[in-house]
Amino acid sequence: MKNVLLLLAQGFEAYEASVFTDVLGWSRHVGDTPVNVTTAGRRTHIKCTWNFTVIPELQVDEIDVAHFDALALPGGFKESKFYEDAYHEDFLRIIRQFHASGKIIASICVGALPLGKSGILKGKNATTYHLLNGVRRKQLESFGAHVKDQPVVVDGNIITSTSPATALEVAFVLLEMLTATDNMCKVRTAMGFA
Repeated sequence: MKNVLLLLAQGFEAYEASVFTDVLGWSRHVGDTPVNVTTAGRRTHIKCTWNFTVIPELQVDEIDVAHFDALALPGGFKESKFYEDAYHEDFLRIIRQFHASGKIIASICVGALPLGKSGILKGKNATTYHLLNGVRRKQLESFGAHVKDQPVVVDGNIITSTSPATALEVAFVLLEMLTATDNMCKVRTAMGFA
């Protein structure tokens, strides 16, 4: 059994979070390696960008990084207060702890920005949201990342991507890194994506 922590900020994008629960859940159902996903956040109720509300299983102060094999972070919208949580020291501390332990960290879209703010992307290849005249990419660059113009970028244990359109691919890359290529292919086929 593998365990993934899905860290949710206020204003997260529900679709970007759901790809992790679905793809990793399918591995538990049809794959060779079961993967459990646990949600966590700073609030008892977390409202996504489009007002869908989630009750996280853990609060950030209850997280034991040693229990998890990977961290997943969906992006979100500034207007929905995403950065209030995503840039909070509680979130940044968790990100640093996962990185210090050499664990896989997967982010989608602007989920890369708290990774950058935490300091773990200094000198690393990464990407983030590519529209809005490159504003988010400039922010990522200001954190010391080498921004690449690619939909999904993997540098060591860190996965970053450009937009919601890349979300499923990030989840499959995470599954492959967490388990095995054969397992990822089996899940992709069972879900109808192969």
